[in-house]
Amino acid sequence: MRITPLIIAAACLTVCVAQGQSANSTNDKKAAEAKSSKDPAGGPAVPSPAIDPGYKIGSQDVLKIDVWREDQLTRTVPVRPDGKITLPLLNDVQAAGLTPMELAGAIRDELKNYVNNPQVTVSVAEINSRRIYVTGEVTRPSAYPLLPQMTVLQALSSSGGFTQFARTKSIYILRTVNGKKVKFPFNYKQAINGKNTEQDVELQPGDVIVVP
Repeated sequence: MRITPLIIAAACLTVCVAQGQSANSTNDKKAAEAKSSKDPAGGPAVPSPAIDPGYKIGSQDVLKIDVWREDQLTRTVPVRPDGKITLPLLNDVQAAGLTPMELAGAIRDELKNYVNNPQVTVSVAEINSRRIYVTGEVTRPSAYPLLPQMTVLQALSSSGGFTQFARTKSIYILRTVNGKKVKFPFNYKQAINGKNTEQDVELQPGDVIVVP
């Protein structure tokens, strides 16, 4: 009878140890998950869109200007229709037609008159200057970002498919060439069957795909 209390005490101790190990394991797992959700610098991991280094900035794009250790100069600005942005100290700066790296260099050179050894980074927050338009008998008629080497078929696949009334053999692309509208025919059924493939042209900014 004297052994019974010892057995009970041992059993209780075993349960407590097991519960403690389980709790530690859960805490360790949560800590590992929290760590994996951060980047090496300790901040939350935020995916950034991949931008072609040779991308030329256009009007209506939105730019993020970062000047290291100069918070009053760091800001997000739109590119005006005249192709310029407005920054403190510098007023108007030409942005359209430059790559982000070229613009960063231009801003850095101008800031040297006001800031000691300025470190400038320019990134494209929103691409609004390079758009194409899909309209007519499609599920989602809208403006779409023009991706590198995007063709008519690729643009149509982004529009959610055709309505039941679409005349897919009579699609056409409207493009402005030297100030005039030029019409390029596109037969969807031929294109998806690998026929007359030259009609699946690479799109240009401002192209309008019309699905009658």
